Amino acid sequence: MSKRVPLWTIHELAGAMGATVSGPIVETPDGAIAGISIDTRTLEPGDAFFAITGENSDGHGYVEAALTRGAALCVVARSRRTSMPHGARLLLVDDVLQALEAAGRSSRARSHARIVAVTGSVGKTTTKEALALALSADGPTHASAASYNNHWGVPLSLARLPRSAAYGVFELGMNHPGEITPLVAMVRPHIGIITTIEPVHIAQFPSVEAIADAKAELFSGIEPGGAVVLNRDNPYYDHLANAARAAGIATIIGFGEAPGAQARLLSVALQPQSSTALADIMGETVSFKVGLPGRHIVQNALAVLAGAKLAGADLALAAMALAALGPPPGRGVRTPLAVKGGPALVIDESYNANPASMRAALSVLAVTPVEGRGRRIAVLGDMLELGTAGEGLHRDLAPAASAADLVFCAGPLMRALWEALPETRRGAWAPDASALLPLLADRLRGGDVVMVKGSNGSRMGPLVRALIERFPSSSVPAEG
Repeated sequence: MSKRVPLWTIHELAGAMGATVSGPIVETPDGAIAGISIDTRTLEPGDAFFAITGENSDGHGYVEAALTRGAALCVVARSRRTSMPHGARLLLVDDVLQALEAAGRSSRARSHARIVAVTGSVGKTTTKEALALALSADGPTHASAASYNNHWGVPLSLARLPRSAAYGVFELGMNHPGEITPLVAMVRPHIGIITTIEPVHIAQFPSVEAIADAKAELFSGIEPGGAVVLNRDNPYYDHLANAARAAGIATIIGFGEAPGAQARLLSVALQPQSSTALADIMGETVSFKVGLPGRHIVQNALAVLAGAKLAGADLALAAMALAALGPPPGRGVRTPLAVKGGPALVIDESYNANPASMRAALSVLAVTPVEGRGRRIAVLGDMLELGTAGEGLHRDLAPAASAADLVFCAGPLMRALWEALPETRRGAWAPDASALLPLLADRLRGGDVVMVKGSNGSRMGPLVRALIERFPSSSVPAEG
């Protein structure tokens, strides 16, 4: 394994956090910090381990394991010093999460990278990954891992920002008002992207307009002279654009198919596993292929290309790079199954779900080819955090669900969709994913394409894994 370039010296990190050094720490080039970790399962030798206390675990209980795995040091609360292993290499701080935030702010302050922040009701992570791919074609790019978009994920991602990065891409998430404001204050992006506004986490908001207002908190942290990229096809475009102007942002780029969009889709050809498109990106005509299926992916690719151009990257290189885009875990990963009668395919969309992403996933299923007597099968779990509108929003999926020959539903909310389906499309309904599994498995046959989607709390991810374990295929997974 190649040697990693150090992110911090020990005393730089201690200074950034106002920490006290404790234990046998010697400042040498080899003793510098190569990475930042909050999880001993993924910690690599040379990482600094931050003992964060979360809802379900206390990182202080994993300090010994972190040191055993080769951590350069551990960042712990001063109040916990006496419970730490004897002779442990430590940085002592008043509060570990606040120390991580301080490290993130310090990392951002020293960086010369062009910084882009991505938020929105749907498509944040895939757009962030596409933007990282596009910018990497032009220069060294750092992006937040997975969906690290919350109060600990954002400072962790910032603290990992290398000095050498030319570009940085950060995802910002929220499910309550006021959550984006402190995150964007840390990130201080030059460019902000809002993918779309939809009734996601609507249980926590009085209206969809209130969701738009919460996403518009992004504008409070845009660097002076910065820009924002907004969905011109979304009904809340004008609302967001007005909020951006009120925040003093002069450069507002709309993307989509609307005539007024500066990043405008001119034509598109949708294929089962990819799409090709022609677009006008701020006066420059670009043809590109994106390596994931779906019109919604092409739509967000327009925002990616606009963001890349605003960041000063080579637009042609950015466009070419999108062909290599693949699905993040739980967002369209395709795996072959060996079922009765021949091979089948499962499309894992189980990471999360809301009405907009459900419709997008069903539209992809509609254009996915089946073999022989195979059928398109949708396996849908409850969409959560929709409040009193939940039952109606589930029922309203019935037209989109016509993309499937059979629909299997799990959960009390999905009962509303089940009852709205014609008898010919009903596969089975069960109160939860585990109860649905045997009913689904019994009906599968060769040639089927099975798309599985639901909110994290509906436990559709374990259902996907159970299908793969039950019907293992020797062929290589067909991702993307």
